[in-house]
Amino acid sequence: MAVIHHTDLKPTKLELLANWLPSRPWYRGETGVPELAKAGGFRLDDPQGEVGIEFIVVTDTSGPDQTAYLVPLTYRGAPLEGAENALVGTMEHGVLGPRWAYDGCHDPVLPTQLLALIEGRALAQDQNISDRPDREIICHHTGEGPNSMDFTTPVVDNRESTELSAPLGRTLRVQRVLRPVQGGPPLLAPEATGGVTGSWIMPDGSRARGLFAVLHTSSPT
Repeated sequence: MAVIHHTDLKPTKLELLANWLPSRPWYRGETGVPELAKAGGFRLDDPQGEVGIEFIVVTDTSGPDQTAYLVPLTYRGAPLEGAENALVGTMEHGVLGPRWAYDGCHDPVLPTQLLALIEGRALAQDQNISDRPDREIICHHTGEGPNSMDFTTPVVDNRESTELSAPLGRTLRVQRVLRPVQGGPPLLAPEATGGVTGSWIMPDGSRARGLFAVLHTSSPT
């Protein structure tokens, strides 16, 4: 179980993301200077207890089109070898000391645990309170497919999502630009064998729900 430390971070996560987001192909802002607010998210536990895993939802209100982004992050106590291009930044944690924050889609620990979440082998944890499941995170799974799969390469960033491929044509798609769904739970495509939906707070204070991640049996078209 991950322990949530309520302490100072320098720089803060939002400060790190404000510098990093404009470099992403899925960033929609026009000014290049995001105005970010934390809007939701959840955590996953690393079975080894070494890597922090967090899915953060942030909203950017810098332009006329207010956009919500899903940013999976991993936090490590030392640099991850070979992941220099995935480094979001470094922080000084008031309890744990120096922390290296990575785009979690490029960190092998996060896709493994995301797949476990989809298949019901892991629980989403509250973003701010230790040992409290997050009931807002709902997982769908057909029961088909393997219980383990290497989704670490290749990793492709698209205009709205990041796709992680594995053998046998399987694809794990992490939604980056979040789309609120009205009138019911988001529907999965016919080729999808699983997915994760969650909620976040819109800039006007209302709550939205949409797809966070989708597991496909073959590469989506």
